[in-house]
Amino acid sequence: MDSDSNLADYAIARRDFSWEAEREAFEGERGPNIARAAIERQIRRGLGEQVAIRWLGRRGDRRELTYSELEAETSRFANVLAGLGVQPGDRLCSLAGRLPELYVAALGALKHRAVYCPLFSAFGPEPITTRMQRGDVKVLVTTERLYKRKVAGIRDQLPDLEHVLLIGRRSPADVPGTLDLQALMDQASPEYTPGPTDREDMALLHFTSGTTGKPKGAVHVHAAGLVHHVTGRDALDLRPGDVYWCTADPGWVTGTSYGIIAPLTCGATLIIDEADFDAARWYRILQDEGVQVWYTAPTAVRMLMRLGAEVAAAYDLSALRFVASVGEPLNPGAVIWGRDVLGRTIHDNWWQTETGGIVVTNYRSAPVRPGSMGRPGPGFELALVRRTDGGGVALIEEADQQGELAIRAGWPSMFRGYLHDEARYRACFREGWYLSGDLARRDEDGFYWFVGRADDVIKSAGHLVGPFEVESALMAHAAVAEVGVIGRPDPVAGDIIKAFVALKPGIEGDEALRRELLGFARARLGPAVAPRAIDFVDQLPHTRSGKIMRRLLKARELGLPEGDTSTLEGTSEDAT
Repeated sequence: MDSDSNLADYAIARRDFSWEAEREAFEGERGPNIARAAIERQIRRGLGEQVAIRWLGRRGDRRELTYSELEAETSRFANVLAGLGVQPGDRLCSLAGRLPELYVAALGALKHRAVYCPLFSAFGPEPITTRMQRGDVKVLVTTERLYKRKVAGIRDQLPDLEHVLLIGRRSPADVPGTLDLQALMDQASPEYTPGPTDREDMALLHFTSGTTGKPKGAVHVHAAGLVHHVTGRDALDLRPGDVYWCTADPGWVTGTSYGIIAPLTCGATLIIDEADFDAARWYRILQDEGVQVWYTAPTAVRMLMRLGAEVAAAYDLSALRFVASVGEPLNPGAVIWGRDVLGRTIHDNWWQTETGGIVVTNYRSAPVRPGSMGRPGPGFELALVRRTDGGGVALIEEADQQGELAIRAGWPSMFRGYLHDEARYRACFREGWYLSGDLARRDEDGFYWFVGRADDVIKSAGHLVGPFEVESALMAHAAVAEVGVIGRPDPVAGDIIKAFVALKPGIEGDEALRRELLGFARARLGPAVAPRAIDFVDQLPHTRSGKIMRRLLKARELGLPEGDTSTLEGTSEDAT
């Protein structure tokens, strides 16, 4: 809890907040174009010579772009698009790792009023095909390696794809059907003025996978930039000049909303690390780059916890002012570990691809309740609801009762549709509420506590059990590094609760430890909620965004089809 937070008093901020007032201050005379807000606004504030992007190559090389240089580079890219005949509203995909050119392309596309759609560089040909077909993608920005390995063989299945821009200088004759992006950039003017941008103009297309059906393309508009800015300022406590590191993959919505847009609209310096997770490297970056605000994922936190506090003790992390986490709920033990080992409490928050920005969060100015995802941000109206048979909802007013998390529709970053799938979009709303599909409870002080996805919740002997509660209890044991919980069908109980447990290094998962963990969970949770079975595993399946794939655990346990695994970490070839 700190008194110098950007959002100093939660109650006053909630009472006095107005999206209209924020919009007037944010847009000024420039309008809502996200790229202008991210770059031009900072130059007008006198930050032109400040570093906007500091890129750290996996082999030790570095590259920096100031806000003025970023303005010139993104203008060149916008002119490249204009020269190719790309029109406002046309879709552009990126398929690359954390390279400076990806960030320039994203902002240059937005400046040109094209629609930016990031793809995970680890995707294989099939998920790339599905998303580019559904997105009517006209332009692809990628590397020669990724194009040859993942796109060239499916090019004939992408009739809308007109231009492939390859990162890195080369002769276009080397790769038929592609263009040399650097050569085009060298010929382009560094001056570009965006055309008139409407708040409802489509800006971003993010694909999200469900448990069934094809990936959904969530549509976001330029108005969403306001939410990125406000939540970057208040939920992440970002300030001009801050050194900021978001570890999210740029193919994930967080890697765009809070890895590009929010920090730049707040005037921060972005740290971009090309390399994959390595504990020593991460601690060294936090120390050597003087990171002040760090936004990461629970999986990364648990991996650091697994290696022990002594690894962190070798580094000076005193520059850190604020640490936040997103992707899935943060176990209480991880919150406490952050305080004890990093010297900073880790602040959990909640949002979805569909919400476009952070909705529920723990603010720097208020005490954190370990295990809670926090309270609704100013400008958001939340409720817990129960769906009724008539197509409506019933509000749950009592404290500590479980319900589906719902948001009153109309906030600026609310998704405007699923591309080409109006029926699925309409099904997300009832009586003016967006229904998130996440179950939660609200305590008497207004803090929200995640229970689980509606399709993850386990019904065992008449009890509704959220996997997160069981996972958190087992995580409190000193031997446990990570846990995933599912329901396994049982003829008597309906489902019994089964836990898959990854242990800390050096600990053997024998029968004695299995019995110990069963007893440990039973003592903490009671017999109705505790797991009845435990399997030890080397590691749990995660999405590239860090979420445990419980449905995959269940499918493998029951011998069922695994469904869409395109976002499963480690399912594709080398992403570089």
